[in-house]
Amino acid sequence: MLKIAFAPEYVYPLPEGHRFPMAKYALLPEQLLYEGTVEPENFFDPAPLSEQHLLWTHDNGYWDKLKHQTISYKESRAIGFPMSERLVQRSLRIAQGTIDCALYAQQYGVAMNIAGGTHHAFADHGEGFCLLNDIAIASNYLLRKELAKKILIVDLDVHQGNGTAHIFREEPRVFTFSMHAAKNYPMQKEVSDLDIGLPDGCTDTPFLRILQEVLPRLLDAVQPDMVFYLSGVDVLETDRLGRLGLSMEGCKNRDRLVLELCRRHRVPVAVSMGGGYSSRIAHIIEAHANTYRMAQFIFF
Repeated sequence: MLKIAFAPEYVYPLPEGHRFPMAKYALLPEQLLYEGTVEPENFFDPAPLSEQHLLWTHDNGYWDKLKHQTISYKESRAIGFPMSERLVQRSLRIAQGTIDCALYAQQYGVAMNIAGGTHHAFADHGEGFCLLNDIAIASNYLLRKELAKKILIVDLDVHQGNGTAHIFREEPRVFTFSMHAAKNYPMQKEVSDLDIGLPDGCTDTPFLRILQEVLPRLLDAVQPDMVFYLSGVDVLETDRLGRLGLSMEGCKNRDRLVLELCRRHRVPVAVSMGGGYSSRIAHIIEAHANTYRMAQFIFF
């Protein structure tokens, strides 16, 4: 069964006019249910992440600021959200959701988080709409619990996974792979184990060719027993914050390629949704829904 993390806290109201499209977190489950891709029993509501498991990744000083709401105005601006206790609780649920997805993926082959992909969060600070790094937290959880020996993070969001790269810069058990728009945020990149910076306007054919050349070799070389896939749809040509030129079909084929390779290599894969900022919410929902459709088709 395809297990999907979704909590009411994911649907967090932001001030009117905020450019982050929070509505997608409510609309995506509705679309998947309406079209029959999933049933209500596919969804589960993750509990908040425990402080112990959070501190396996994030610094105590940073967590103390979040917990007591003492984040400075400058730090809040870097994150991009107005701070609140509810926002922190949302982040804790998302992070636990990705842990749970990893465990479900080990059972069923794949599992998915409606939110997550918060790859700009560093151990000691947040930025780029990211408070806590859910994939890093889940990776460290698996390693600490000895539930995985080698992890491959496949980050195909349009932005480099700078926080993830920095957190695991000295961790040989986690291989970070980020394929992103070279000239997009963040302007100062961190060093992943493998970075592929793409030129502005990169379209389906070169994008998929590079991914097809690189990812099978990575799976063979790294030999992971867990994959975390960040499937951001801000790679679309319609995206307001992206600089790439993928079509809806190209984005769907990207997901097909990643999920089919994980299935073929018999590696469990936990998927976090990542970014998506097209002007029309319908484009965002359709692109994200394609990831779920591919997972159902390939694994079930």
